[in-house]
Amino acid sequence: MTTDEGIHTKISDLVARERELRERLQDHDIEPEDEQAQLHAIEVQLDQCWDLLRQRQALRDSGEDPSAAAVRPPEQVEQYIQ
Repeated sequence: MTTDEGIHTKISDLVARERELRERLQDHDIEPEDEQAQLHAIEVQLDQCWDLLRQRQALRDSGEDPSAAAVRPPEQVEQYIQ
């Protein structure tokens, strides 16, 4: 996940997992509590991916190396939206 393309691929995979969870809930293949917990984990990972893309773009815009961007911990990324 060290390139923008890799990050976008990860985002697509997470969105697919999110859809799959929702379908499993509709089909009663998963308990609502389990679905919610897994969805939350996916949402955190998505937030981290989007944050990483923004970091990379900011570095690129300032003439620096986008590979210097790093995935931030969930606690930090999740505080951005509160």
